[in-house]
Amino acid sequence: MSNQLLSTKPYKGTRDFYPDDMRLRNWFFGKIRETLETAAFDEYNGPMLESLELYAAKSGEEIATKQTYNFMDRGDRMVAIRPEMTPTVARMVAGKMNDLNFPLRWFSIPNMYRYEATQRGRLREFWQLNVDIFGCNTYEADLEIIVSAIRIMKSFGATKEMFTVRINNRRFFNDVVAAITGKDAEGSRLVSKVIDRKNKVSREAYEKDLRELGLLDEQIAKIDALYEMSVEEATALCPDSIGAGELRDLFAALRELNLDQYCKFDFGIIRGLDYYTGTVFEVFDNAPENNRAMFGGGRYDNLVGLFVKNAKVSGVGYGMGDVTLENFLVTHGLVPEVLGQKTKVLVTRFSDVPYAEYVKLTETLRNAGIAASLHLEAKKFGKQIEYAVKENYSHVVIMGGTELEAGEVKIKDLATREETAVKINELAEFFGA
Repeated sequence: MSNQLLSTKPYKGTRDFYPDDMRLRNWFFGKIRETLETAAFDEYNGPMLESLELYAAKSGEEIATKQTYNFMDRGDRMVAIRPEMTPTVARMVAGKMNDLNFPLRWFSIPNMYRYEATQRGRLREFWQLNVDIFGCNTYEADLEIIVSAIRIMKSFGATKEMFTVRINNRRFFNDVVAAITGKDAEGSRLVSKVIDRKNKVSREAYEKDLRELGLLDEQIAKIDALYEMSVEEATALCPDSIGAGELRDLFAALRELNLDQYCKFDFGIIRGLDYYTGTVFEVFDNAPENNRAMFGGGRYDNLVGLFVKNAKVSGVGYGMGDVTLENFLVTHGLVPEVLGQKTKVLVTRFSDVPYAEYVKLTETLRNAGIAASLHLEAKKFGKQIEYAVKENYSHVVIMGGTELEAGEVKIKDLATREETAVKINELAEFFGA
């Protein structure tokens, strides 16, 4: 056996979550759940493993072939650890399509794995909020989805200066590209791939890729002009486009809700996945040091049809990764200094009191709904206080032999250093439980 010690580092692109990290995660996941449940969204989940075929069919070649962790199982089936949730939820909806009550308002926060280059905001293992509405064919579902994203951002205290929702429409995009270039649906799809990565490559590479698709300089200039247009100016170019109508209706509704201040039309928003068919959007962090798309989504009307012949169930949704959300919250100073329960009590110990008495006292606190623990092992009182401070306890309970005989304890507030004598049967009242 080798004497070489194993590494303490986690697998590349994954993270260890120590208690402080979990408090942060539980805090922001809790805020998200509260916001979505207030809007009547229901939580669901699915399996970690899916057939690789599922992603090959609808996630696009890059995800299916290059970014999945996949393997052959013992039944000679090619399976993959889920890199995203949308194909899974579409499969689930298709599986019980005749039993479900549409429209569905669902969300989940599963963990995902993608084998890709790690960088700020992008890891190989991540947790992702997924919010979807199935069974509504109009822009009203698109509006509801975008409103939910804005409400989540606002629940953390984010302002319009901190983030922007950039919105486009794939139907409108295809109609405009066809009008400018004469391309068919496949030609428009290829153009969309170039535009989708235009901010990740040089201007020279961007123009070169468009010219290789047959676009002339005049046509490239017309597309460039769209990036600076308002939704009214852009949709006027193709007024009869179904996508143009959806954009106009969507922005009119956002104005009515006074949420247009958080939103902007952006012809450059495409979303690279092949299954998007209508409204698409991305939420951008506006901080100069973190100026990037945090998350996004859109409409994918044809996805359920992959599982059920002639299925007509529309869907619209988005995915928000925990890594980019945490970066946003930290960058903008939106994480509270204290997370978790404000009241946490440590029961200290003395040698003149039987251990069983401390156990009973700790259980009294817990039965009253107060977060409490007993200091394990009898140590000097100063060491016990030091432990309580380092572990962010709010109070310590002190009970020596004299207090036990009197049927009371002393409660020390670690913030104010004040001590209060309290009868044991009045502990719950003292803590407001």
